[in-house]
Amino acid sequence: MHLSGLLSRRQILLGGALGAAAWLVPGAYAQELATTPAMTEGPFYPDRLPLDTDNDLVIVNNSTTPAIGEITHLTGRILTRNGSPLNNAVVEIWQVDNNGAYLHSGSDNGNRRDRNFQGFGRFTTNERGEYRFRTIKPVAYPGRCPHIHVKVKRGDRELLCTQLFIAGHPANARDGIYRNAGGIIERELVTVDFRRIADTRVPECRANFDIVLGVTPAERDR
Repeated sequence: MHLSGLLSRRQILLGGALGAAAWLVPGAYAQELATTPAMTEGPFYPDRLPLDTDNDLVIVNNSTTPAIGEITHLTGRILTRNGSPLNNAVVEIWQVDNNGAYLHSGSDNGNRRDRNFQGFGRFTTNERGEYRFRTIKPVAYPGRCPHIHVKVKRGDRELLCTQLFIAGHPANARDGIYRNAGGIIERELVTVDFRRIADTRVPECRANFDIVLGVTPAERDR
């Protein structure tokens, strides 16, 4: 979710009492930064990690054949409640391929899995708390709306497991996990705009998902 999205949602929470400047000054009104809701890991975290676990899920190892699907550039920042970036956090993502198959031995349609889609990736944040992935736009599969699973770790500690969803997708309203994320604000905090990139040879889109963790300064500096 982009900064303007964060602003509008925080202003709803605060009844519009704070202006945009509060969100542009590090540490200002820190107690008001809403944390990203935790969500279920689900049963399909890879039971065997691929040999290639980098942040490009579209190309596996040295293959020249890309995965099927709409390429998506997923970026974001990992922040604490006071807006400070979290350095050296490991962000993991996993999702179904364009056929709706997970990289997991229990995936119902594993025989149809796109072998050119990595299915899982990880990235370590920089000093600005930034992460980035190249993946595909998530697709629906029976019982679930399109989503990407996200986990944040630091050292041997898991800090958050959540999911992100496509803003405006009609299947969101029928998805039990999305509906049970909390109230309208909590659902907005895990809802992301997927925007088409102009003038690309094949369709590509961009999505931004900033994650706010409920960690203390002491935990941040460990």
